[in-house]
Amino acid sequence: MRLRVEFTTEPFDLDEAPAHALVAREVIEAAGLDAVDVGPFGNTAEGSADAVLTAVDALLRRTLDAGATRISLQVNVAGEEAS
Repeated sequence: MRLRVEFTTEPFDLDEAPAHALVAREVIEAAGLDAVDVGPFGNTAEGSADAVLTAVDALLRRTLDAGATRISLQVNVAGEEAS
């Protein structure tokens, strides 16, 4: 199964990326996911269910440790893995 994750971390700072946003970017980019799109108002990525769920676990733990006070998260089934 393939999953698509969409998330934002808060609080926002339009002048400078906060530490939790930088950590979120690092986690997602290092997770080996596909279709990674990191932006100031939302982030998305796709991958195998195991890879996405592992990345989400790390994302939640590490961004909270880095000062996030709110994390909005949505996970959708994006299809089946190619054989």
